[in-house]
Amino acid sequence: MTTPRFYCPEILAQSGTAELPEQAAHHAARVLRLQAGDRVSVFNGRGGEGDARITDIGKRNVTVEIVGWHAVERESPLQVLLAQAISAGEKMDFTLQKAVELGIGNIQPLASERSVVRLSGERAEKRVAHWQGVVIAACEQSGRNRVPEVAPIRPLLDWLGQQDGGLRLMLSPVAEVGLRDLPKPTGNITLLIGPEGGLSPAEAEAAQRYGYTPVRLGARVLRTETAALAALAAMQMLWGDF
Repeated sequence: MTTPRFYCPEILAQSGTAELPEQAAHHAARVLRLQAGDRVSVFNGRGGEGDARITDIGKRNVTVEIVGWHAVERESPLQVLLAQAISAGEKMDFTLQKAVELGIGNIQPLASERSVVRLSGERAEKRVAHWQGVVIAACEQSGRNRVPEVAPIRPLLDWLGQQDGGLRLMLSPVAEVGLRDLPKPTGNITLLIGPEGGLSPAEAEAAQRYGYTPVRLGARVLRTETAALAALAAMQMLWGDF
């Protein structure tokens, strides 16, 4: 049986005790039905992971004692920012979960002209917090010890001009080049993905003005929830650790 893994940002040292966050504690006690004395693995999102033992389980809290620490890293050599236009329903959750498994560095949700979902104010904040929870759960499952950040939602056109350097890519079914036609990047990568209806002509034109290179993934049109994943897998194969 695989040792359960839990994200615990309260861990400040490589020894001592810590309280699992509420959601992790609920999962440990109510879903996995772990008991005092059971072994778990914990990480604080800043690198490395600890062997731990549950010392106390209450109705709403789980206390663990760290008994060993390992400076293990499972991060991709590629530093990729996924700039994903918001998709509807569970599509966004699916994309972010699998992007984490594929080694994404950070995530920027974008509101674009053709986005089906419109979020603002408190609803936007709650959705971003939900997506961060999806990312944390994916890190727990996939063995990653560093947690990608989900940034606040930004309007696509406002966000485009505020990126620093690196290789900038946007998926387009009408692009003339594919990923394998590009040289291996030496710096950060930003991957821009449109919503269900794709980027509008004005958005695509603006992205190219800001240095985004249109690239295609074969002759087929991919859905928004799978386009980023196909591109990330291809980049890992071409330039990463696949």
